[in-house]
Amino acid sequence: MKKIITIILISLLVIGGVFAYQFYNKIYNDNVNQTTFIYIPTNAGFEDILDLIDPYLKNKKSFIWVAEKKNYPNKIRAGKFKISKGMNNEALVDHLRGGKAETINLTFNNQDSFEKLAGRVAKQIEADSISLLRAIKDEDYLKKNNFSSYTALAMYIPNSYEFYWNTSAEKFRKKMLEEYKKFWNKSRSDKAKQQNLTPLQVITLASIVQKETTTVSERPKVAGLYLNRLKDFWPLQADPTIIYAIKQKNGQDTEIKRVLNKDLTIDSPYNTYTNFGLPPGPISMPDISSIEAVLNPKKHSYYYMCASVTNLGQHEFAKTLSQHNINAKKYQNWINKLEVFR
Repeated sequence: MKKIITIILISLLVIGGVFAYQFYNKIYNDNVNQTTFIYIPTNAGFEDILDLIDPYLKNKKSFIWVAEKKNYPNKIRAGKFKISKGMNNEALVDHLRGGKAETINLTFNNQDSFEKLAGRVAKQIEADSISLLRAIKDEDYLKKNNFSSYTALAMYIPNSYEFYWNTSAEKFRKKMLEEYKKFWNKSRSDKAKQQNLTPLQVITLASIVQKETTTVSERPKVAGLYLNRLKDFWPLQADPTIIYAIKQKNGQDTEIKRVLNKDLTIDSPYNTYTNFGLPPGPISMPDISSIEAVLNPKKHSYYYMCASVTNLGQHEFAKTLSQHNINAKKYQNWINKLEVFR
């Protein structure tokens, strides 16, 4: 009888050991085959998680078992998560359920329309371009925060910003307004006042400077020229605003390499040949270098400029109309030779 009892106890211990070993393996054995990131959408279900993570698991069934034991199917979080090679199921489930979500560096440059901004941002966060466009153009939100459909682009200053991947359109908009206010600190606001401009006017002028020259070092000089015109009540006569007005009128984003004389009479609030002062809002999102150029312009006595034919990408500056006409004639002859007529 003692032998029988001993055999039974040993058998139970062996069986228990086998079960314990199996449980241990399910929980603590390495189960992730490579280091990668997974992006879990908002409102994702457990089956969605399995589809996302299956390619990186050695044993899908063991992950399901541990996930269910830890009630993960009812505690799914959206976001970008890093999973590392060699993770066991317990560590993996704990990380997905309560670990730190990764952030992304969202970047955008000087877009010239809401549609382009929404499209650029939608490629980097979960929110789609339609919801982003709706949030960006929300008239009630704009009015509440002292913007309009003309000036709304000014709220988005090109840079790199830290976001969680699963950011909604409304949270993106909220964050960008916070960043706009942070950007316009006392130092920059005081410099704007010194130029007799509001922050929105600075960005509007900076957008013209941005389109006028791609040479960053030349921007303070260009800004100084336009400020000279504003202070002396001259029309800005900025070709980039004419190009913007043409595109607005035609509803097309076609490339325009040359502004013609007939274009200078286009009926538009953005026509800085027929309207004095600044246009009603920015013609693109100026980058920080263009904004700083307006806040810290180069002081000089120039009132005219024309694209240079000897230093491509830069301009020839003039104090008088007669000198400007000489420079303009050189440019017109050069561009005619290139057969650029539009």
